[in-house]
Amino acid sequence: MTDYDLNVLSIGAGVQSSALALMAEEGRFGEPPDCALFADTQWEPEEVYEQLEWVEARVSFPVHSVTAGNIRQDVLDAVGSASVRRIAPPPFYVRGENNAGGPLFRECTTEYKIQPQQRKIRELLGYKKGERVKKRVRNWFGISIDEASRMRDSRDRWIDNYYPLCDNNISRRDCRDFLVEHGMEKEPVKSACVGCPYHSRAAWAHIKRDRPKDWKDVVDFDNALRKGKLPGVEGDAYLHSSMDPLELAVMKDYNEDQ
Repeated sequence: MTDYDLNVLSIGAGVQSSALALMAEEGRFGEPPDCALFADTQWEPEEVYEQLEWVEARVSFPVHSVTAGNIRQDVLDAVGSASVRRIAPPPFYVRGENNAGGPLFRECTTEYKIQPQQRKIRELLGYKKGERVKKRVRNWFGISIDEASRMRDSRDRWIDNYYPLCDNNISRRDCRDFLVEHGMEKEPVKSACVGCPYHSRAAWAHIKRDRPKDWKDVVDFDNALRKGKLPGVEGDAYLHSSMDPLELAVMKDYNEDQ
C-alpha cells in the first residue's frame, strides 16, 4: 500500500463531496484526509458557499479555499477586448455560419479548478513553482457510483486519484440522504457555476423559478456575451444549447413542456 506524504480531499461543496468529507471525518475510509481544497470560481450559488461553511464546521481537518479569479468577470472583460488574447472558456454554445454550431472545448475546469488546487498542494508540500515534486499525494474525489464514468487517473505521476464513494458503491442518493440525516436542513444543491452551460433544461427552469437574483444575473451575462467576440471565437456565444438567448430558450422549453 502506498505511503502518501499528503492526503487531500477536493471539495466542490456539492452533494457528493460534502458527504464524502463528513464520511471521511467519521473514519469510514480509514484515516481522514490531511485537508480539503475548495477551488472557488467566485460564481457559485450562495447555497454552495453555505454548504461549504456547514461542512467546515463539522470536520476536524482544515478546508483551504483557492481561486484563479472570478470566472464571470474574466469572461466579460474578454468580450470584444483587443487586449485580452485568450481565456479559459466554459463550454459556451457558439453559432457559426449557416446556423451551425456547438459547444466550445471546456477549459475552465483546468484553469479555475485543477490548477489552483495543484498550486496549493505544491505549497503544502513545500515546493516552489517549477520544482520537481518527489513526494506522493493521494487526491480524494467525491464521485459517486452512478457517475463512475467520470473517474480518471491523474496526469501527474506524483498524484494518485482516489474515489472512495465508488469503491464503496455509494450513490448520489445515498450521499443526499446522509447529509439530511446529519442535520443539513436545506435540500443539498449541486456544485456548479451559476452560469454553467452544462445546466439541464430543468436546472435553468429551477433558476428562473426559484432564484430570481441568479436568473437576472445569468440573463444579463448571456446577453453580454454577444456584445462582442470572445478571443479566438468567430461566432456568437450562448449559455443555452439551443443557441437562442437564454430568456427566450427557457421560455420555449417551458411552452414545450406544457
